[in-house]
Amino acid sequence: MDPVLIGEILAGLMFFGVIGFLLLGFPVAFTLAGTSILFAYMGLYFGVFDMSNLRALAGRYTGYMINEVLVAVPLFIFMGVMLERSNIAEQLLSTMGRLFGNMRGGLGISVILVGALLAASTGVVGATVVTMGLISLPAMLRAGYDPKLACGSICASGTLGQIIPPSTVLIFMGDMIAGMNSQVQMSLGNFAPKTVSVGDLFAGAMIPGLLLVALYIGYIIFKAITDPLSCPATPVPPEEKAGLWKEILFALVPPLLLIGAVLGSILGGIATPTEAASVGAVGATLLAAARWRLSLKVFAEVARRTAIVTSMIFIILFGASVFAIVFRQMGGDNLVREFLTTMPGGAMGAMITVMIIMFVLGFILDTFEIIFIVLPITAPTLLLLGIDPVWLGVMIGVNLQTSFLTPPFGFSLFYLRGVAPNSVTTGMIYKGAVPFVVLQIVAIALLFIFPGLVLWLPSVLF
Repeated sequence: MDPVLIGEILAGLMFFGVIGFLLLGFPVAFTLAGTSILFAYMGLYFGVFDMSNLRALAGRYTGYMINEVLVAVPLFIFMGVMLERSNIAEQLLSTMGRLFGNMRGGLGISVILVGALLAASTGVVGATVVTMGLISLPAMLRAGYDPKLACGSICASGTLGQIIPPSTVLIFMGDMIAGMNSQVQMSLGNFAPKTVSVGDLFAGAMIPGLLLVALYIGYIIFKAITDPLSCPATPVPPEEKAGLWKEILFALVPPLLLIGAVLGSILGGIATPTEAASVGAVGATLLAAARWRLSLKVFAEVARRTAIVTSMIFIILFGASVFAIVFRQMGGDNLVREFLTTMPGGAMGAMITVMIIMFVLGFILDTFEIIFIVLPITAPTLLLLGIDPVWLGVMIGVNLQTSFLTPPFGFSLFYLRGVAPNSVTTGMIYKGAVPFVVLQIVAIALLFIFPGLVLWLPSVLF
């Protein structure tokens, strides 16, 4: 049999083998590396893989660890965890709830707005969903909200940290797409390509993030009109309204100043994402200290959680590196390229195919798993077909938000299940997430039809 065909068959089987082992419950990083090494030996047996190719792993790992852009990841995670300890969410929710309490759906709108602010402040989905679940879910249930609507709005607002900058997902995608785009452009004879940065993706994600916020709020208003009993008003006594605006300003100003310092410095070209992340980490620490929430015990806990989350992300990245080397050396790139280029509709047809694949994988895999597995083997072909790298990164980011909301393995659903009272069933949480998944699909369709929603702001700023 043709060695090229054997290699492509093994590459295809390896991709589905990884997904199969993950469904059996094996750890992600070890599944990626272990399955890849298993197929590497199979490739060696059939003469389609040279084990010396794995020597490149040392250089890759060293490159990840000294990559200045990726240093921003633990810094942003530290900032998010520290802000979680400063009780910003609790204060924001209580004041926003009183501000919008007199209108039907007001508490739900407050949850969406606070989720957006926390997303722009922390970028950590798990922390946002758990915090919002602990604080807002009991209040919404006491107010008579439909449990499905309450759970859906909390989960959806928590996932905004996936796309609204600063987002660790966008940092990884920006770094990966930048390298791929340079290689693709050089292969086309363009030896001075336009660079793609994390700042470009941050700028491109701003309007889509706000679009999602608007769609979520629109859905809450729609429910308030069509089904008033699902989201009743929570009138605020007159005595509690006294000084409300002063409380709102006190709750809003600190996170807004931090957001302005971090995102403003990146989008304004004043600082790199890593430098801005360091400012954010220091600012979050000072904010916690100003609220008398900082102690050695708190600092140690924040550092420990930051180390755990960062280690989890990077060990998956290391395992995905083994997968990428074996997959490519056995001809997997050619297999994917042939598959995508033969799709009807040209570049747009290939893009739609990749987006559908990522959406389906979101039902069973985590965001980082999908990025590290699928992006390296599909993005080069899409870029070669002329897809704009910034538009590609933001579209994937919005698409992968759904992986946090789609059962059975939506992590936001698990986070909320862990803190929800027993009266709220898992089925209620799943059903509540469905309308917001539909809204995310609507957002993807709008961004697909109107690419300017992504590309306009980067073109103005950069």
